[in-house]
Amino acid sequence: MFTRTDRKLTGSCALLTGALSLVMIPLYFVHAGPPPAGNVLVRNLLTVVIFTAFLVFVTGTRRMLGPGAGLAGDIAAVSGVVYAAMTLVAASLEAGVALQYPDGSRDPTVDGPLANGMALLHGPIARILIAAFLVALAVGAHRTATLPRWVRTGSVLLAVVNLAFVPSLFNGMDPANFYAANGWGSTDR
Repeated sequence: MFTRTDRKLTGSCALLTGALSLVMIPLYFVHAGPPPAGNVLVRNLLTVVIFTAFLVFVTGTRRMLGPGAGLAGDIAAVSGVVYAAMTLVAASLEAGVALQYPDGSRDPTVDGPLANGMALLHGPIARILIAAFLVALAVGAHRTATLPRWVRTGSVLLAVVNLAFVPSLFNGMDPANFYAANGWGSTDR
């Protein structure tokens, strides 16, 4: 049973995830060149908090959808959990570069042996998982009539936008290129 307390916690975690994400995004753009280690570590600490709240949101969303959502509810839950885990792994790789080079001589988003793979984790792979979550959420919410139609429609539209960025992996690693694998429009950071 999805109680009023469950609903409040789920909604609060959704708002917290969104608000902290808006706080974190500028931290990627405040330094020309490699950011200082402190900036990277703050970003990654925020990522841990954001994705802990996101996991509570995803779990609450699954409970909200209930058994009537069927496979769609399970896909929403699993894709959300995998997205969170994958993002936390990518964040740990970023933090590792900052810890190894505390002088800020390396940019963890483009330097290091795992930077290219990390860009794919933040970019095309994340986009697929987000799209799976959003479509499954829309289908599950439609089956159970738990969310208004505009939310379901918005979820599908956002999923389509995310899917449009999946082929960015074919456009290189120049972050100045908006549609590059690590470009501004292609990554979720």
